[in-house]
Amino acid sequence: NGWRVIPTPKLWEQAGYDGMDGIAWYRTSFTLTDQEAARGARLSLGTIDDNDISWVNGVEVGRTVGYNKPRAYDVPVTALHAGRNVVAVRVEDGGGGGGIYGDPASLYVDVAGTKRSLAGDWKFKVGAVNVTADGQHINKIPTVLYNKMIHPLLQYPIKGALWYQGESNADRLEDAVAYRPLFATLITSWRKEWGVGDFPFLWVQLANFMAPDAEPAAQSAWATLRETQTAALALPKTAQAVIIDIGEAQDIHPRNKQDVGARLALGARKIAYGQSIVASGPMHSGHTIRGNEVTVKFASVGGGLVARGSSGKVGGFAIAGADHKFVWADAHIDGDHVVVSSPSVAAPVAVRYAWGNNPTEANLYNREGLPANPFRTDKW
Repeated sequence: NGWRVIPTPKLWEQAGYDGMDGIAWYRTSFTLTDQEAARGARLSLGTIDDNDISWVNGVEVGRTVGYNKPRAYDVPVTALHAGRNVVAVRVEDGGGGGGIYGDPASLYVDVAGTKRSLAGDWKFKVGAVNVTADGQHINKIPTVLYNKMIHPLLQYPIKGALWYQGESNADRLEDAVAYRPLFATLITSWRKEWGVGDFPFLWVQLANFMAPDAEPAAQSAWATLRETQTAALALPKTAQAVIIDIGEAQDIHPRNKQDVGARLALGARKIAYGQSIVASGPMHSGHTIRGNEVTVKFASVGGGLVARGSSGKVGGFAIAGADHKFVWADAHIDGDHVVVSSPSVAAPVAVRYAWGNNPTEANLYNREGLPANPFRTDKW
């Protein structure tokens, strides 16, 4: 009676047991008449991740090792009786997903050639949990990183923090949106706990990664996360290193850390040491729409805006009208502005720049060699 209910078939990570590895028990039942019990049955459990031992009324009917093997066990007459018959399955999972999963149609008991579905709510009880860092995804459990790695440092002085953002927060668009208050709270909470005021906090924006978009992306979790990172610049004594130009499409851990460090150092020189230097690439500071053109204004232009590359053209801009359909735009530099248009958009409404997982065509810089920050003017 104390066992919980779990929808079956379904990986237990998807049913409230995220990150669990170890042993769990499943129970369900089916009913038989006297005649049916006397004929025997065949129990199909579909696929199980990883290994199982299965019983009917306390009699073992089969066991299998392997996460992708279908289970089908003959149930002898001696294990059956009229009325309620109980199925119990012990599942052992060593890593990744665990439990009875797959096609609901593969979960049944076959009685005299007639299949009775066993899909639905089963009883479930955790028997043992393997506590290993990798199996438990321990670093992704809220508060663990703080309690283990930050809280012990509070007794020491601090000059500032450099934060290199991991990519897991950009696995889904919802996570990237949720990151905005999460990241701001991380910064303000650390400052509060140290109790020494607003110490400098610098971070690295997500690098470019994955295949470039052939057409402008309607949505991008990576671009959205970069936007949420940029929003944290509203906090005092913060700086951001933009590295959308030094990542690698095939490597989530780009090798060029030299330029990452150099750009962080510029932010530190300005924020921590008060040097009057250009520490950031161009930042969108406003725009106006006239006819079929959008004029985008930039701050932090330093010695002036430049377009890298032999063609001299500005790439990476997309434009859309009221229909929300973005197309690649023609763009050219005009002083501290970039003028954006497209023959396909007669009445532009919104502009985006470097909005995608890997915006390889984005080539706007200031003369100090720092890339322009990705942005969008819409909230679509």
